[in-house]
Amino acid sequence: MRTSSLALRLFLSSAATTVVILLVTGLVLSSLYRAAVERSFDRRLGVYLRTLVADVASLPAQPADPSAEPQRFPQSLGEPLFELPLSGWYWQVTRLDGQKDGQKGEVRASRSLWDNALPALPEQAPAGMGATRQGYAQGPENQKLRLLERPIDLGDDGRFLIAVAGDASEIDDEIASFDRALVVTFLLLAVVLLLVTTFQVRFGLAPLRRISESLAAIRAGTAERLEGRFPEEIAPLARETNALLDSNREIVERARTHVGNLAHALKTPLSVMMNEAAVHRADLLAEKVIEQAGIMREQIMRHLERAHLAARVSVVGSVTEVAPVVTALARTMGKIYRGRDLAIDVDAPAGLQFRGERQDLEEMVGNLVDNAGKWAQSRVAIEVSAQRGDGDGRSRLVRIVVDDDGPGLSPAQREEVTGRGRRLDETKPGSGLGLSIVVELAALYGGRLTLGASPIGGLRAELVVPGA
Repeated sequence: MRTSSLALRLFLSSAATTVVILLVTGLVLSSLYRAAVERSFDRRLGVYLRTLVADVASLPAQPADPSAEPQRFPQSLGEPLFELPLSGWYWQVTRLDGQKDGQKGEVRASRSLWDNALPALPEQAPAGMGATRQGYAQGPENQKLRLLERPIDLGDDGRFLIAVAGDASEIDDEIASFDRALVVTFLLLAVVLLLVTTFQVRFGLAPLRRISESLAAIRAGTAERLEGRFPEEIAPLARETNALLDSNREIVERARTHVGNLAHALKTPLSVMMNEAAVHRADLLAEKVIEQAGIMREQIMRHLERAHLAARVSVVGSVTEVAPVVTALARTMGKIYRGRDLAIDVDAPAGLQFRGERQDLEEMVGNLVDNAGKWAQSRVAIEVSAQRGDGDGRSRLVRIVVDDDGPGLSPAQREEVTGRGRRLDETKPGSGLGLSIVVELAALYGGRLTLGASPIGGLRAELVVPGA
């Protein structure tokens, strides 16, 4: 269970979701604010537009006294920007029909237009009399304008198009200011949300990290169960894991018991049969019984031994120090071969651990050292080292090399000698099962035994087993 990668995936997923939500929200808010600013700006222009409509409607078509001073038009806009040249604020009144004297297209405009004219809005949808249209247009000096226009019909006094425009840069500046504030606010909000997400992921996955560390401790042999209190959501997982570990131990213990019972139940009848047949050895039938009973005993012992080994290696959490086992075996073998003046050198650094039971390590190394002691002339060398796994490079392995200075074996003999019961020299004591037991037991642990030429002249046996 790699909680670090899970935490990273959760963090990246939450961060991506947060960024997308903030981005979409920012775009929506900016769009809504633009619409609100435009409506406010249009209401301001609408006031001027209605004032112009009222002024146009109140002017007489022909002055009563042509020699009198012209009436001021418009009368009540009250906006100095309409008087400043090219200020970006303009109004314009255009006559759409001819007067009684035949004049057409009469235009009155604000002083700010100077000698220019306001463009008309594109006719996207024809507007009826009295209907107001709004939009953006290009004004004098390439100014971007927000334009409102309304056609009115005064009957006999004529038809007019009244337009009012304001500088659209005010809208753009207001929206840009809002967008900057929005970006800063959302950046701060994103940082806060990411910190909160980091906090939640870190502390929310802490129980899973504890379970992962506890399982690693169980596998390393430093613990037997998941200990401690877990949150309500994780507690069922911890309980089921502990129940699974207990069930595994119970199954292994039952298997060991059954293996022992079966061994005793079968060995005794076979021994009786062989003893009775030995009494009548002259009889050909008795010889056959002895022969077949011996084969049966060997097969039974082989399969019972495999079952026994398989039951042992299935236990989770067994760890054995390698150096004490190798040192003790070297002393024992030195006593056994004391009469031959055999030197057994051991190089086993402290701290290396075998992930399995002590008796299995003793059986594997003991068989290798015993085999080397039988064939060595004067020296046996045992070297223990650690190495990394071939696959992911993260797994630990223990490498145990046993060298002797005996006659050694050819490549063909190395292949043959690992078979069960295969003995190349009947003068040496033993059953021929030692190396085959090592091969099978190492394979059950996921390890291997390799035979080769020793640098000191004899056979090299290299045992690689899982480390802790």
